[in-house]
Amino acid sequence: MSFDAKRPAGTRRRTLTRRQFIATTAATSAVLITAPYVRGAYAAGKLTMGFWDHWVPGANKASEDLVKEWAAKEKVEVSIDYIPSQGNKNILTIAAEAQAKSGHDILAMPTWWPHANADLLEPVNDIMEPLIKQNGEVNGTVKYLGQAGGKWLGVPSCVGSQIKGPCSRIDLLKKHANIDVQAFYPPGEAAKADDWTTDVFLKAAEACHKGGAPFGIGLGETTDSVDTAGAFFLAFGAQLVDAKGDIKVKTDEVKQALEFYKKLIAFLPPDVGAWDDASNNKWLVSGRGAMIMNPPSSWAVAKRDAPQIAEQLWTHVFPKGPKGRYAPFLPYFWNIWAFSKNKEAAKSLLVFLSQPDSVEKMVNASGGYDLPAFEKLTTFKVWADAGPPKGTLYHYPNPNNHQTLSIAASPAPPKIAQQIYAQGTLTKMCLKYAQGASLNDTLAWAEGECEGFMRS
Repeated sequence: MSFDAKRPAGTRRRTLTRRQFIATTAATSAVLITAPYVRGAYAAGKLTMGFWDHWVPGANKASEDLVKEWAAKEKVEVSIDYIPSQGNKNILTIAAEAQAKSGHDILAMPTWWPHANADLLEPVNDIMEPLIKQNGEVNGTVKYLGQAGGKWLGVPSCVGSQIKGPCSRIDLLKKHANIDVQAFYPPGEAAKADDWTTDVFLKAAEACHKGGAPFGIGLGETTDSVDTAGAFFLAFGAQLVDAKGDIKVKTDEVKQALEFYKKLIAFLPPDVGAWDDASNNKWLVSGRGAMIMNPPSSWAVAKRDAPQIAEQLWTHVFPKGPKGRYAPFLPYFWNIWAFSKNKEAAKSLLVFLSQPDSVEKMVNASGGYDLPAFEKLTTFKVWADAGPPKGTLYHYPNPNNHQTLSIAASPAPPKIAQQIYAQGTLTKMCLKYAQGASLNDTLAWAEGECEGFMRS
């Protein structure tokens, strides 16, 4: 069934006709998952969805097959557009549909965008509450980004959701810093890294820098750089704006975070202020760096292009600061527009896609890159079995809750935090101070920025 809204450039469609569904019904009926969403009749009709276009080859097929399986049972005609994040095509699509109040029934939105469009989204409390009961609680960052005014704005999607934690060279950290990350984070076992602190991290960064293998941590304005800064700021208890909306720039905690970054920047490559989200990946895969902060995409690329480096990579958990151990978690959500023409079918599909068997198929198709937000869905075998080296991703989904999942600029009210995040305020502060601005001038600049965000 065709979809009459204009499709954004660069999207890929998978159109599944009623005839195809009927042909596959007999083959799939024996394995269909029963979703805990009760209806008196089939949802029927038509349903359109815009999903994130996965970077992992073949990963889109898992969600396509699941949609096809659901649609065969429900007798719904569906169209899927896979919308890439390159060039912010997904963000542009969200903005265009919000303005036109017309578009896909279901649209995948990353991080801040459900809040930004809260007034235009269908509440999904009626399906989220039973899903949480079935799949376990969701982490605090999902609650922070996915709820507004007591309503759930969307269902957290495993597809695209990720933690950006340390990916370390086992050999280089042993050689230069005398740190065994596998002993800190053993495969198949709980973390044993109480001594993995921000002080130890700084000493390791200095040692690897002297050894010619600096950590590759960006200080640009794109997400990888901002996400890392956000986790370290929270580790020091540093907030630019608190949950009540009060500015907290000139606090001891913010000053401590800036002092930490000033020391760290001295041990990083000299051009990190200009790095984008590809720079750290290239740094690691080239063999020049001992650590970056990233989801397993860098390991996957190394596995393909530089297997001798991939064999030495270990994904693990952030160091602990004075106020705790934090890591960047960037969730995607599946959202239903309030102007959707088939909300019943949309909710039915999202329940189906959130069943454990469905989630595991999508996670497996991504090679373990995608992370479910529900507590009971973070122990799939793919993370324990991934390799080489075997177990390299075991600690990626944060088993045993060894760190608090967070997002940069939280816990500020999301509409303020989004601006702090998008403008790279945290990384700009760090660079200003490291490059010679006084502490007072750096703090005054950041305070002025936050005041401006509140007025806008």
